[in-house]
Amino acid sequence: MRFPQLFSRFRPVGLSALQHLDPLRVKWAGGREGPTWLRAAWLTRACSSSPLQLPIGQGNQKNASSLSSDLSQPSPTATQEEEEGSFGTLSSKYSSRRMFRKSTAQLYNLRLREQSAEDEERELEPKSWRGRKNTPYWYFLQCKHLIREGKLAEALDLFERQMLKEERLQPLECNYTVLIGGCGRAGYLKKAFRLYNDMKKRDLEPTDATYTALFNVCAESPWKDSALQSALKLRQQLQARNFQLNLKTYHALLKMAALCADLRMCLDVFKEIVQKGHAVTEETFSYLLMGCIQDKKTGFRYTLQVWRQMLSLGLQPSQHGYNLLLGAARDCGLGDPEVASALLLRPREEMVLLQPRAGGFRTRKRAQAQVGDGMSIRHVEALERQLFLEPSQVVEGLPEPREARAPSKAQPEVDTKTEPDHMVTLTSLASEPSRWGLEANLLTLGAVPPAVVSFGTVTTPADRLALMGGLEGFLGKMAEHGLKPNIKTLTLLAEVVEPGSPAESSLLTVLDTHQVEADVTFFNTLMRKKSKLGDLEGAKALLPLLARRGIIPNLQTFCNLAIGCRRPRDGLQLLADMKKSQMTPNTHIYSTLINAALKKLDYTYLIDILKDMRQNRVPVNEVVIRQLEFAAQYPPTFDRYKEKNTYLEKIDGFRAYYKQWLKSMPAEETPHPWQKFRIRPMGDQESTTEADMDRSLGGWLSSKRQ
Repeated sequence: MRFPQLFSRFRPVGLSALQHLDPLRVKWAGGREGPTWLRAAWLTRACSSSPLQLPIGQGNQKNASSLSSDLSQPSPTATQEEEEGSFGTLSSKYSSRRMFRKSTAQLYNLRLREQSAEDEERELEPKSWRGRKNTPYWYFLQCKHLIREGKLAEALDLFERQMLKEERLQPLECNYTVLIGGCGRAGYLKKAFRLYNDMKKRDLEPTDATYTALFNVCAESPWKDSALQSALKLRQQLQARNFQLNLKTYHALLKMAALCADLRMCLDVFKEIVQKGHAVTEETFSYLLMGCIQDKKTGFRYTLQVWRQMLSLGLQPSQHGYNLLLGAARDCGLGDPEVASALLLRPREEMVLLQPRAGGFRTRKRAQAQVGDGMSIRHVEALERQLFLEPSQVVEGLPEPREARAPSKAQPEVDTKTEPDHMVTLTSLASEPSRWGLEANLLTLGAVPPAVVSFGTVTTPADRLALMGGLEGFLGKMAEHGLKPNIKTLTLLAEVVEPGSPAESSLLTVLDTHQVEADVTFFNTLMRKKSKLGDLEGAKALLPLLARRGIIPNLQTFCNLAIGCRRPRDGLQLLADMKKSQMTPNTHIYSTLINAALKKLDYTYLIDILKDMRQNRVPVNEVVIRQLEFAAQYPPTFDRYKEKNTYLEKIDGFRAYYKQWLKSMPAEETPHPWQKFRIRPMGDQESTTEADMDRSLGGWLSSKRQ
């Protein structure tokens, strides 16, 4: 088959394509004119379609013009054939479309958000660094300086963005270690271990300082359970590698065990420290004391036992150790009085009977001789047995005192008072009480006077302070070791002394005697104790002392004063005074006033507090909501149809106001502990409107009511 016949068969398609070409100027893509047979076939078809055939010599121009006019205006027959040939080809435009989506305003907004996010990502792409070239050690010094100033977020941004992305430098071990240490002080657990994993991926070898920082971040983390799991996993990895830790790293591990685990794990780490041959220091016992304080029931007895063990080794206590003793007296109990009497009031010679008799008499003598020379495994095991001694073991293991074996001597009970309104009952052999009660101090390593047999009731922090010699005896023990109290020591003493006692009044004298500069926290502690006793005027009397010493009251000061505002006029006067001082009350102050109003069921006073809270636009937290929900509940045995009661009218009015008050109050949002260390892009900051907070508050309330 020839090419002319091929083109003549597919006439409709050929015509539709060739009608728009100039027959005299047909060219191929290469710029050359088309073949002669194609031009002849085209002219033959065009001439046959024209009704008049003129001689070639007579009218070349007419033929050309007629051809052009015929091509520009096709005949009806050609148009009909073209339509028949193109029928059904319009759907080719939509042949690639398989599905159709509805467009809504939400989808349009979502597309705009995605587009804006993509634009921000393009803007945040690391650009080539055009400044001077810095070294990794320079970045180490800069990050260290920022961390010392408390700018951990800026240090992380400097390292991750400028050093790694912009300058693209290879970091060193010190760059990671200083950042992990900064995260450790802030408790930023997730970021610290992320840096540690990135460090291992870059084939950088961690050092002792790196592991110390990792254990420290576990100790400071606000989520103790997950921090404990991370620390145990890291410890197992180090043990599998047979990595030898130094004493600093062991101290960080011991601190983690004290704050995240319990005393038994602390003793396991303490035993490992002794096994590895490290010298036990006062800092080691300080972390062990922190583990004792975690036990709120028996922690005070544990603290005294560990303290006396430290003194038996000849170690010099520090100021921090004495502060830990006061913290134990404030927060922890003595435990079982029988066990405490057996362990704290017995001479050390009788305590040897509590240890197992394996090894014979010479082994026990050798163990006793090593007490003053240093700490051994046997000492740690003996301390562990004494700490976790059961009452049944005390009865079976200890002999009766020598004085108690004489049946002819009477044993009357003597109440020895060390401070007013405070009593420690002890069993004495003397018929008249001696003056030993004013001199006895369980912090002393020597034997307790033989007249003392057992403890009485020790329940309050003031009772536990009396066992350490009271205020004067405690400060005297610090002076024996060449230590002076600091402001933290005096603040803790203000919390544990007997309220309203002469010892509390003498704290200001002690403050001036030791030339300690007072702060607002010390006076806030004194105000809180007076306010809890209902002595509002005594708490206000401390305000001139603050002004005399140049100390400015803070919100905590007014919160302590609010504790003593038990009358409506006192509470409203406090809010008016704060307004004059240009200070806005916070949620804690309002919560304290609401609590005082609830105790008296004064709904008029309660509505006044809510009005002031609404006027100052103070956000509401969960504690305030619980208080108000409790106030809005009817009494369980109340019957409105039985009799008329003014209480019903007051609570109905409060419920009506409370319902409207909730709709206009913002909710307090608790910030994430690590939020301040995360640097977000400027456009990624989400603003929370008041309507969103009201909606969340209303939803929380509806779920609580259901």
